Amino acid sequence: MALRKEPERSLIERIATKLGVIPNVDQPGEEPERLVPGSALVDYPPPRKWDDWEEYEARGWTRRQKRRYQIVPTVCFNCEAACGLLAYIDRESGEIRKFEGHPLHPGSRGRNCAKGPATINQVKDPERVLYPMKRKGPRGGGEWERVSWEEVLEDLAARIRKAIREDRRDEVMYHVGRPGFEHQHMERVFRAWGVDAHNSHTNVCSSSGRFGYQLWGGFDRPSPDYANARATILVSSHLESGHYFNPHAQRIIEGKMKGAKLIVIDPRLSNSAAMADYWLPARPGTEPALLLAMAYVILREELYDADFIRDWTNWPQYMRELHPDRERTFENFIEALRADYARFTPQYAEQECGIPAAKIVEVARVIGHARPAVAAHNWRAAAAANLGGWQVSRCLVFLNVLTGSWGRRGGTNPNGWNKWLPHFWKEAPPQKAWNRLTYPDEYPLAQYEMSFLLPYFLMEGRGRLEVYFSRVLNPVWTYPDGFAWIEALTNEEYIGCHAALTPTWNETAYFADYVLPLGHGPERHDLMSQETHSGKWLSFRQPVLREAARRRGEEFTYTYEVNPGEVWEDDEFWIELSWRIDPDGSMGIREHFESPYRPGEKLTVEEYYRWIFENAVPGLPERAAEEGLSPLEYMRRYGAFEIQHEVYERNMRELSEEEVRGARLEEDGTLTTEESRTQGVIRANRLVPHVGVQVAGRPREGFPTLSGKLEIWSPTMAAWGWPEHATPGYIKSHVHPENLEEGQLVLNATFRLPTLIHTRSGNSKWLNEISNKNPLWIHPKDAGERGIETGDLVRVVTEIGYSVNHAWVTEGIAPGVVACSHHLGRWRRKQDRADRWSNSLVDITREEGGWRLRQLEGPAPYESSDPDTRRIFWSDGGVHQNLTFPVHPDPISGMHCWHQAVYVEKAREGDRYGDIYVDTARSLEVYRRWLAMTRPGPLKNGLRRPEVFDRPYRPAREVYLVDKK
Repeated sequence: MALRKEPERSLIERIATKLGVIPNVDQPGEEPERLVPGSALVDYPPPRKWDDWEEYEARGWTRRQKRRYQIVPTVCFNCEAACGLLAYIDRESGEIRKFEGHPLHPGSRGRNCAKGPATINQVKDPERVLYPMKRKGPRGGGEWERVSWEEVLEDLAARIRKAIREDRRDEVMYHVGRPGFEHQHMERVFRAWGVDAHNSHTNVCSSSGRFGYQLWGGFDRPSPDYANARATILVSSHLESGHYFNPHAQRIIEGKMKGAKLIVIDPRLSNSAAMADYWLPARPGTEPALLLAMAYVILREELYDADFIRDWTNWPQYMRELHPDRERTFENFIEALRADYARFTPQYAEQECGIPAAKIVEVARVIGHARPAVAAHNWRAAAAANLGGWQVSRCLVFLNVLTGSWGRRGGTNPNGWNKWLPHFWKEAPPQKAWNRLTYPDEYPLAQYEMSFLLPYFLMEGRGRLEVYFSRVLNPVWTYPDGFAWIEALTNEEYIGCHAALTPTWNETAYFADYVLPLGHGPERHDLMSQETHSGKWLSFRQPVLREAARRRGEEFTYTYEVNPGEVWEDDEFWIELSWRIDPDGSMGIREHFESPYRPGEKLTVEEYYRWIFENAVPGLPERAAEEGLSPLEYMRRYGAFEIQHEVYERNMRELSEEEVRGARLEEDGTLTTEESRTQGVIRANRLVPHVGVQVAGRPREGFPTLSGKLEIWSPTMAAWGWPEHATPGYIKSHVHPENLEEGQLVLNATFRLPTLIHTRSGNSKWLNEISNKNPLWIHPKDAGERGIETGDLVRVVTEIGYSVNHAWVTEGIAPGVVACSHHLGRWRRKQDRADRWSNSLVDITREEGGWRLRQLEGPAPYESSDPDTRRIFWSDGGVHQNLTFPVHPDPISGMHCWHQAVYVEKAREGDRYGDIYVDTARSLEVYRRWLAMTRPGPLKNGLRRPEVFDRPYRPAREVYLVDKK
């Protein structure tokens, strides 16, 4: 993106060229009035008219009714893709009227999925939380009273101050579901406090997918270059419901239109599978066998990139560890590799996966001939669902490595190459605390925090929490065994104070002490930079009403003065709370929240972002100066900045003389210094023992791994007690046919309906009228054997209980598999406040040995300030199946394994739609059985966790060692 001070036509033309859009010009020589995305179906106001834009009203255009707007750019908050939005603010009323795509955003390029425009539903939700609320009576009792922010801040600050002074630094927990730049901001906050407070939803989301990537190259996410790929491999329905599905879907289709082959591995006939050249409905959990069979074909038919494998894998270590008696040559390595994977024949994969061997060979050849431009992605789905699911991404990257498609044009990049991260004017030192409620000894390799086990850890007496913050998170509904969460959240001996930071009521907020309204996406400041493609960009989420008021010359101090009600924004909340924890500066906290421009004075949010834009974004100050703007003004004005248009082969970057000064070349090819050998060097938040690696006779940047290369043999896995899984392999899932009892089916619960808003809330009416129920998909063969027809009530029986749902008989699911989306089934009790677009009214009863939930009524029309609540036509809010799932922590990655072995039968007498029953004693047994599968740390030297692995809010190195005291 280039925004320079030039004649408007030139500006528009250059932006259009850069972003792949075309100018809309009615007559030759006319100045273009719009930016038109490549589809030419939708046009956009040019930036020069954003302060005063006039257009016809949607409902009154036939009468030529016009409305004048201020347009302010911001960023969507309804998934991690961080797509750009333009907020249209009525110049007369000052209200937000609508959101549309932002044409200058390098990731989304003006295109948005349904969730972006539906942001207006969240902002105008008639039942959103507008003021801080405090519970009255018992926790979970449903009685609330409005309180002041002053009371809230003083209470929380006093509790946290006392915990810190008493050295109870593991009793403050911030449990977040959807961080953005907030992640870096909160690391800064909690390091200043000196607490190990971070917890996340990642181990019910993507930990296993991340783990497989981490083992190869040190980075834990892929960034596929779909637009330039010759072959794209998707494990799951990434086109419509993947990680960054809108920006990715655009580029997947672009690549396909250029001739790329699309390969989808998914047991469901998803939208992605319907668009694919090859749909491979592998049995759940057998995906690694399928991928390894393709790898074997590529090796057997010599379709691999020998130079890339020789230069960029740690093959000598593979030979030394697995074939010590053979001469260590590359030719011998290839022979050994073929022999080691010879058992993964296409015939074996057919037997395991149900995919014809001939089809496997055909697809493997497509992949091999596409080298080095194979873009591949796996995030949740199979990796998130299966015991050993991390081998899915491990084996998927194996195909990238064999074809030389890692880090190259058209291949798959590490995410860190395409993501911008900030630095600050004053950095607090890493915290000297280790929270064993999030990183327990049993899971030393856990990719992220063991968050879904928190209730069990509290019940076992492993610790307690003085203050528990839940932010953009709803574990009672999202997590497995939500009743365990209810038991923990209602026990005041486990949790002293629970503050739910949320703009909307949800099933977890019902059990809080405070419900505190922090803003929706367009009501807060934030920075977003995501790995949507091969470039690197930054976007500015800003509170649009505040920015519009500022442009009008209005004066205010805090964002809540402009937001609806008393809705605060995150940055100002944490700055204010930190200032109150340390009011006189004696604890060393306040100094990190003082202005870099006004020494000793409290930091303002404007100063915070001003400093970052002036000092931490390469190229932004220069670009802003060309426009005659300050960096902050530029980002307020345009909302996005492209830092680097393309990023490839960063591993090949030649190190400077300064970087290799004093380095020596080790036998394994790494370049080490005295510092790296004794203390290690932090690279990409990983501690490595080298400064780079020698490749082709030159010092290169390489990868943040122990070897500096892509690790086909993982020394970390071997050192931490899992040598049998040090190489890409196949672990038979807990739902493998060998592990199923007669009559059991595999329940796939890891797919989502693409219009839903994940854990945020169900308060988007436009999305609810599209998707409002989650029936059980079942193949005609399985349905026929059970006497089930579409629409029948069925009981789905798990290890710990059952749910009752409607059946949908379809050939869009593989035999032996049933599926139910995990993004519906919202509920409220009679005493609960909640939005009613999607919530069902339920009755929850505790009985000896378990819990029961029964739906009393589904969504229905009701009176509110929004006339559309009277037009609700759907009466089905879905089934909350996650309540019936026991926890299945993978013993290595720590990921909850979502797939369930279930019995499906016709509903029994007395069963009603939406019924839930859970045996909590049984759920505790399952937790302990899976816990026993672990190989706990620490190592004999006292090391808790591999230092080469990333960890959110990385603590001081000294606390990686167990305190012997």
